[in-house]
Amino acid sequence: MGKTLILGVGNILLSDDGVGVHVVRRLEEVAEFPETVQVLDGGTKGLDLLHYLEGVSHLIIIDAVEIGESPGTLARLEGDQVPAYLSLKMSPHEIGLPDMLFAAKLRDLYPEEVVVWGVQPATTEVGLALSEPVAARVDVLVERVLEELAGWGIPVVRIYPPG
Repeated sequence: MGKTLILGVGNILLSDDGVGVHVVRRLEEVAEFPETVQVLDGGTKGLDLLHYLEGVSHLIIIDAVEIGESPGTLARLEGDQVPAYLSLKMSPHEIGLPDMLFAAKLRDLYPEEVVVWGVQPATTEVGLALSEPVAARVDVLVERVLEELAGWGIPVVRIYPPG
């Protein structure tokens, strides 16, 4: 198994759009990861993230995902679902993500496993705070990511329990 990248994306200036960034920040507070795991605040970098995929076999993306459900609803996407999610382009950072993953395929950098953990946003209006339903799901998303890693046989040391 190669490296694992946990990538939180989104714009923290647009309320719930920044949930991925909030989740990776929380992950770094509650757990220690082996050297083979990188936790990254990808913000709105899009295509500029391509070089982080070098040597990565497992990729987890955490993001706000427009799935037409009630705010705070979680979604786990993998395989063919990932390009469908990326095609929605609900915010500017997602324009760069499809390009990054397409370029990764062209350069033979596409990870063996790609999973998107997302949450339905309540709002993506200008604001620094997450909405209540999305904020309530941050620790749940942290747990889902840690469970994903455990399922891949990646050991994680909890610093303290979430919450």
